[in-house]
Amino acid sequence: MHVKPARGMQIPDPDLRDFLPAEGREVVPSEYWTRRLADGDVRKVEPPAQPAAARTPKE
Repeated sequence: MHVKPARGMQIPDPDLRDFLPAEGREVVPSEYWTRRLADGDVRKVEPPAQPAAARTPKE
């Protein structure tokens, strides 16, 4: 799931041992992230669209 920190929050990412960036990131759903969602510390968002050049062409 892709999550972003709530405005003004710095949320530690226990897997990567840093803070969740303001633009958010893909995380593995876990009890930790479920709790952050329930507390309103993060919000679930759609992942950013990848630029057309970054997509792999289908053959």
